[in-house]
Amino acid sequence: MKSVLRNLFVGMATILPAGAFANPACPICTIAIGAGVGVAESLGVPTAIVGLWAGALLTLLGYWMIKFFDNRGWKFWGRNALLIGLSVAMIGFAYVGDIDYTPEWIWGFIYLDPILFGALVGIIVFILTEKLYEWMKRKNGGHAHFPFERVVLPVVALALCSWLFCLCV
Repeated sequence: MKSVLRNLFVGMATILPAGAFANPACPICTIAIGAGVGVAESLGVPTAIVGLWAGALLTLLGYWMIKFFDNRGWKFWGRNALLIGLSVAMIGFAYVGDIDYTPEWIWGFIYLDPILFGALVGIIVFILTEKLYEWMKRKNGGHAHFPFERVVLPVVALALCSWLFCLCV
């Protein structure tokens, strides 16, 4: 009976997460961005907006890959830019066969595919909101202003960009 209980305890202990590592963005934000991409596609939202959210999601995954490399001690010159670039390049693999590359004039002076344009804007918006969060946190003595501030900032920024895309693109 003792060995059965011990085995049960050891089995349960291995299922539980061992430790949490700090990530550049929380999993809730990842889920919110991923859900936004899925909902947008199913509702027939323009591809530029889908690209916006997909670019932000892939940038977030690139940040997580950087954290993974840091935990392993794998450091080399240009690593962060390479990992973010490779992560964002996955958008081409995600939509291969589904969306043809059809460049269009955007705002009258940018000739680019809408999903690629949206992804590039999503990358920029996500990185800038992460930098904004870090700056705001530093100015507040190392604490967030309100719970889930790290989640709210990028989601609100991406939602505002989506709204602007609806008006302008």
